[in-house]
Amino acid sequence: MDAKLELVPVPVSDVDRAKAFYVDRLGFHADVDVQPAPGVRVVQVTPPGSACSIGFGSGLDVYGAPPGSVRGLHLVVEDVEAARAELVGRGVDVGPVVDVGGGVLHAGFCDPDGNSLTLQQVPWRTGGAF
Repeated sequence: MDAKLELVPVPVSDVDRAKAFYVDRLGFHADVDVQPAPGVRVVQVTPPGSACSIGFGSGLDVYGAPPGSVRGLHLVVEDVEAARAELVGRGVDVGPVVDVGGGVLHAGFCDPDGNSLTLQQVPWRTGGAF
């Protein structure tokens, strides 16, 4: 069976604040922002170059986990130092770059609710392999 992971739900407490963070601070594309029924809102944002999106919203069970409960979403980048500098320049509080072994580099940060994300650079995903 072939399958493609295309959406990861992320629980947030304030949909507008989350959308502003992911779009304005992280530079994600705002793909969807709809209210298909009373009390329901669905927002989908995608990192540039990614086939997988993050979704958040209100009024649906899929968004019912406690805000801030998602841990360790990895954003694979070609150059972690450059990506970290870009995000810091956009006002994101990104931790230092850490070598976690095998040439893998990480720099972590959180969204406004405390959901954690990690910039990850891996040696086998550079140049044409990125």
